[in-house]
Amino acid sequence: MAYTDDQRLKMNNDDSVQFIALELIRPNPYQPRKTFEEERLNDLASSIQQHGILQPIVLRQTVQGYYIVVGERRFRASKLAGLTEVPAIIKELSDEDMMELAIIENLQREDLNAIEEAESYKKMMTDLNITQQEVARRLGKSRPYIANMLRLLQLPKNVAQMVQQGALSSAHGRTLLTLKDASKIKKTAKQAAQESWSVRYLEEYVNGLVSKDMSRKVDKETKGSKPKMIQQQERFLKKQYGAKVDISTSKNVGKITFEFKSEAEFKRLIRQLNKDYKEY
Repeated sequence: MAYTDDQRLKMNNDDSVQFIALELIRPNPYQPRKTFEEERLNDLASSIQQHGILQPIVLRQTVQGYYIVVGERRFRASKLAGLTEVPAIIKELSDEDMMELAIIENLQREDLNAIEEAESYKKMMTDLNITQQEVARRLGKSRPYIANMLRLLQLPKNVAQMVQQGALSSAHGRTLLTLKDASKIKKTAKQAAQESWSVRYLEEYVNGLVSKDMSRKVDKETKGSKPKMIQQQERFLKKQYGAKVDISTSKNVGKITFEFKSEAEFKRLIRQLNKDYKEY
């Protein structure tokens, strides 16, 4: 259901369009969007100057004045367009209604970045004292979707900013959380953003780090007991391929592991190991 179809916003016989002075209107305190793109606001302001406001904004009246429920972009653009008043419909709504409708409007217009979206769900849960399941029901989302979005709030601040600014996607962010350690998350996030890693590549890289951490204790215990010949071959391969090499053996099986720290290093190694390799 579109937010404009929400019964709380439907016009009834008692409703009428009124012109309210901009100076009497205040932003919605529950507005989940923290930033408004200047270029888009300027475009909307130009449209308003030419055609006026085609759809009234929705306000809630309190003793402190009027608060925006729906239509903050139109309100901001009207200021830029030089208007002194805007057409509006006054609705009797609760704080809970204001919060829900502001979130729904932004979600359906895809105006929120992933971090703002996650923060809006968290605020609903905290301010309204409701569960993830209830947030999902009210907003028409699945509970796992809400849970996955909320996980992004566990990211270190600078990594969350990368997601907020679009340098990394929400899927990148959730994958990074597998690392647990904040310093590793920051380091890996920076590299992933700089080298434009795909989510799939990041998943493989992170899984490698996790596996490496799990086996580190065993590696330390067995490193000193490696035969001299194995150690010599590790040094030889490292020199030949320009990458750290680990040779491990057991009773019936052995493996040679090449370490790489970026997608570029990975591709270089593949070309060295497979001269017929072609990148598609």
